[in-house]
This record gives sequence, C-alpha cells and structure tokens, in this order.
Amino acid sequence: MPDYDVIVFGDTCADLIVTGVDVVPQFGQFEKLVEGYTLEMGGSCCIFACQAAKLGLRVGVLGRVGDDAFGRLVLARLDEAGVDTQHITIDPRLKTGLTIHLVQPGDRAMLTHLGSLNVLTPADVSDSFLASARHLHYGSLFLHTGLLPAWTAILRRAKRLGLTVSLDTNWDPDEHWDSGLAAAWPDVDVFLPNDQEALRISRADSLDDAVEQLRQQVNVLAVKRGADGASAYAGSKSAHCTVEPATAGGDSIGAGDSFDAGFVAAWLRGLALQDCLEIGCACGRAVAGRIGGVAGQPHWVDIPQLQ
Repeated sequence: MPDYDVIVFGDTCADLIVTGVDVVPQFGQFEKLVEGYTLEMGGSCCIFACQAAKLGLRVGVLGRVGDDAFGRLVLARLDEAGVDTQHITIDPRLKTGLTIHLVQPGDRAMLTHLGSLNVLTPADVSDSFLASARHLHYGSLFLHTGLLPAWTAILRRAKRLGLTVSLDTNWDPDEHWDSGLAAAWPDVDVFLPNDQEALRISRADSLDDAVEQLRQQVNVLAVKRGADGASAYAGSKSAHCTVEPATAGGDSIGAGDSFDAGFVAAWLRGLALQDCLEIGCACGRAVAGRIGGVAGQPHWVDIPQLQ
C-alpha cells in the first residue's frame, strides 16, 4: 500500500488577514484604523492538505519554506492537522510566501509576495514521491510557476505510476487561462473549478455552456458556486447541492480548497456523486464562516457519510 492517500505540491505561504469596514489604503502617508487582523497559514494546496488530513486521509506535502516565523507557522498548522511534512525543506535563502488580505464586508483584495510559494521545479518531483501515493491533487496551477513548464508531464508521470489526479487551477493572475490545459485533460480525473474559473477556462458565454464543454473533458466535474452551493457531473449523472448561509463574520478564505478536499475524500472512498458534493459543500461552508483557511475545517467524525 502506498504511504499516502493524497499528495500535493505545497504553495507554502502565510495569510495576514486585515478586517474592517474600510480597509482600502490611501497613499500620501494617510493612516487608517482597522477593526482587526489574523495571521494564519495560507496556500490553496496547504489548506487542502489540512482538510484532507482532518477527514482521515494520509497526506504528504512536497515543498519549501523559509527559516522564518511564517515558515514555522505553515509547518505547525500542517503538523497539527496530521499532514506529513517530511518532504518540506526549510531553506534559509528563502522568505516564506505571504498574502495580505484586505477584507471588508462582502469583498476582499489580496497582495501576494510569492517567496517560497512557487520555488518547486520539475527536478524536485521524483518518481519515488509520486509513487508514494494513490492520488495527486494539483492546485494553484498558475502560481506554481516553477512547475508550470512541465506540469502536464508531471500529470502523465503520475498517471503512469497508477495515481488518480484532481485539479483545481485556482485563479490566473495573468488572466491567460491556458498553460497547456488542453493537453492535460486526458490525465485529469476530477476537475474542481469555481464558476468564474470555469467560464474563463472554457471561454464560454454562459456557465451552462462552460459546464457542457468541461464535462466532456474529465471523468468528474465539480463546479463551486459560492453561496449558491455547487454542482457535479460524472458521465450522464449530475448532482446539485445548495447550502445554508455561512455563519456571519467569516471571510471565505480557503472555502473552495476545503470543498475540494471534502469532495476528493469522499470520491476516493467510492461514495456516490451526491454524497461527494454534499461533503464538499459542508466543508466549504464550515470554513466560509470563520476567519482564515483552516479554523473552521471539520474532522471526519463530524461528517456522517465518512463513518
């Protein structure tokens, strides 16, 4: 049996979350007061890893962090969740990545220093690491710039070694929405975009058209729709899930990544499409109602379908 159920490539970074009614900076040396801040581990793949581990999966992360307080925070959060961090290297030449989230009611803006987030290269991804798992979750596609030139080849290697693959591209800061996706589809088993990403990747005029196009490319498609829930498609089957409003006061950071982990955890257990979707939505909703990407994540004992 492989060492891990799931492996990810760590987009290691910390989130500094600044909250208030008006958090828009004003240049000219103006000083504004804000209501609060939270320092937490960030990174879509790292948040996914924590949620997957809390749902009972054996999870390994490949990555690097700086020898700094932010790097220690990343390692601590992963360790607390039960993620195996032996493949994360502490590199004193690096600064751990940092995203500053400016969160006001109903919206947020982000400033990111990549630092350690994108330093992995194809040479770091050995066949022995890939073969140590039964599933690869590939997230933060467009931010993993060190891997981007060879990412489709990495997927092919994983498939040859017998892994299944899930993909969440997350947002493309350059708005190109390509990077070889057409060549990657045959090696993707589960695709997990949100509605806006699905529209941009498919270049369709409507979400219905985007779904129709993307479901032809992969075995399983799950589209996140924020407060409107999510929908999933597998062959001729479809499933839909609505969600109750999340607890007030949350920032929704990491909700989509925790949805991904919930969906994949159920899918790897062979559960029905509707169950996969509902578990994903439960994880996403729990996180959306809290501050930061990991605070609200449920454990496997909290989800009856996983017992």
